[in-house]
Amino acid sequence: MASHRVGFTYLSQENLLEAGCFDLRMAIEVAEKTMIDFEEHRILFPEKIVQIFDPVTQNRINCLPATLLDEKICGAKWVSVFPRNPKLHDVQNLSAIFVLSEIEKGFPVAVMEGTLASNIRVAAIGGIAAKHLSRKNSQSIGFIGAGEQAKMHLLAMKVVRPSLKECRVAAKTVEEEQQFIDELSPLLSDMTFIGAKTVARNAMEGADILVTATSAQAPLLKAEWMKPGAFYSHIGGWEDEYAVAQQCDKIVCDDWDTVTHRTQTLSRMYKEGLLSHGDIHADLHELVSGHKPGRESDDERTYFNAVGLAYVDIAIALAMFKRAESANIGLELDLQETMVFEHKDIISRIRM
Repeated sequence: MASHRVGFTYLSQENLLEAGCFDLRMAIEVAEKTMIDFEEHRILFPEKIVQIFDPVTQNRINCLPATLLDEKICGAKWVSVFPRNPKLHDVQNLSAIFVLSEIEKGFPVAVMEGTLASNIRVAAIGGIAAKHLSRKNSQSIGFIGAGEQAKMHLLAMKVVRPSLKECRVAAKTVEEEQQFIDELSPLLSDMTFIGAKTVARNAMEGADILVTATSAQAPLLKAEWMKPGAFYSHIGGWEDEYAVAQQCDKIVCDDWDTVTHRTQTLSRMYKEGLLSHGDIHADLHELVSGHKPGRESDDERTYFNAVGLAYVDIAIALAMFKRAESANIGLELDLQETMVFEHKDIISRIRM
């Protein structure tokens, strides 16, 4: 008689860290492979479901599904974004959980903490963009924003551009800048860190790579701060004035069609008729596959806009699960021991 037990592996953030899953290089490699799979139609990628509870604060919970056909894994990311959490409650603004299921029987194989994978994915995509769009000898990087995404991005940028020697950071407070420096400088001992004392211009002007990683809805980055040859990675919503994009020689998105439906700078420009499909050089997967060129001269200004691709999240989560599984890390849990009516005491359990 077949066993009707259904079980799965539960992985906390601490489990994932213990298994060595905080690995930007692994995430970048997985993301690159998965983007090529997407281009070759080996990914199912339906629309996400968005539930916004407050249009002013944009408090929301999203469900983002995707299926990796070659790996025979379907996954979903359940992610909450509550932008005011840090100020109101002194807690993070984003939390996520992943569910991974195999598609032979359709049973779950893993339930995982997802904030780590989600944050790593954002940084990995930014790193891949930098690999193709920044100058190979880039030495300085500037940040507006000093939170988790900024920290992750610096690590990813350093993977693809080990030539980076100087990091400047501007945040809302000097204390936030110092925390960024205190946490990252021990990890990157060959870099010089400079706090901008909350002055964005001091962090960004003349940098080879510019990153905005904020929850702001305001044109924080000015076009005049972006020198010829600079690469700009735009992470948040509306973080730069329109002239930044207008002066760039190449604009690349992770997915331009998705960008047109969002509220980022490029989205606003598109809706106002200031930007068209023809102004977009490529989606990132086209650079990864080599179907379109990345940077072609040292003087090009390049612009990258990411909105987030759930199929990359699922692929990174799967790689993390496999690494943890190979290290025998995680908690094995039962979803059911047997089918409902196979329980010997089921009569005593039914309420009618």
